[in-house]
Amino acid sequence: MRDAAAWQLDVRAAGADPATRIIALGGRWCIDQNLPAAASLKEKLAGPVRRIGFDTRGLADWDSGLLTFVAGICKSCARQGIEIDDNGLPPGVQRLLALALAVPEQKVAGRENGPQGLFAQVGAATIEFWRGIPLMLDFLGQVVLSLLRLLTGRARFRRRDLWLEIEEVGPRALPIVSVISFLVGLILAYLGADQLRLVGAQLFIADLVAIGMVREVGALMTGIIIAGRTGAAFAAQLGTMQVNEEIDAYKTLGISAVDFLVLPRMLALMLMVPLLTLYSGVIGMLAGMLVSLTIFDIGVFEYYTETLRALELKHFAVGLSKGSVYGAMIAFAGCLRGMQCGRSAEAVGHAATSAVVTAILLITIAASIMTIVFYQLGI
Repeated sequence: MRDAAAWQLDVRAAGADPATRIIALGGRWCIDQNLPAAASLKEKLAGPVRRIGFDTRGLADWDSGLLTFVAGICKSCARQGIEIDDNGLPPGVQRLLALALAVPEQKVAGRENGPQGLFAQVGAATIEFWRGIPLMLDFLGQVVLSLLRLLTGRARFRRRDLWLEIEEVGPRALPIVSVISFLVGLILAYLGADQLRLVGAQLFIADLVAIGMVREVGALMTGIIIAGRTGAAFAAQLGTMQVNEEIDAYKTLGISAVDFLVLPRMLALMLMVPLLTLYSGVIGMLAGMLVSLTIFDIGVFEYYTETLRALELKHFAVGLSKGSVYGAMIAFAGCLRGMQCGRSAEAVGHAATSAVVTAILLITIAASIMTIVFYQLGI
């Protein structure tokens, strides 16, 4: 027998009922007492046990150590189908135990399982894709209704938020867009010059860079950059709001989360991505001019004249229209994944990653479709 200051534990039968066990707890059940684990009672609770009760009349003091021990017993008995009678526990332990067992254990999907085969991964991805289509269409419908409310002046959002998003999406993205566009312009110039030099037509580097950057490459590179920079940020912001239950608070107050949170972000990207696309085209043409001047001895006036001759208004219209569509898709993907985010830190990271992948996939599909359509229309 232990001294009065130590913990005491005993398991005995409940009278003449062989299917019931009483766990008697006495002494100090505090975390500094080197308490036993709940698994130590596994053998004593084996057999035809169907019900467990507690006797804590000898309990002198307790803290979270007792709660942890009892919670472990409750979880173990729940797995074995054993009924728990907590009436013998102190009232404080009963209340804390009810709170602890009311919260389901969070499980990280896939971590408890081993590595999956190729076909299993493909099947899981296919099932997840088909399950996500109705949710995506539902969110698309909400966004369309929000845009209609905007046109009728009934959308509720702060104008200040729109200007803040425009500043974040536009001016603050200029450095990275400048660097990438300049390097892409250099690549296009060198790639075209290597082939055009074979026929002595280096001057047409200006045509290749100007049309390529303004119509296709500028919008595509800008869209990918903004998808990685801003689309992920949108998903992380809205995902964090989901974790903090802020979006639930908007719904409780009767405020449309799509109007208040999604609409400003979508408008900002639809307005700024076309302008960034135009800016990207200019930077790319300057990079092509630099290559022509330094490597192929083409004069500034010649390059400038050839660029003006090659560019037409329809090229700018195509580039700007693609930029606007790409911006809408980036905002849609980022906000969709953010609104679908779970309520954990890992879910926020997954939402940000998924937003970038979804946005790039949508941009690629849209680029292919629009290019074919413009070609068939002769634009």
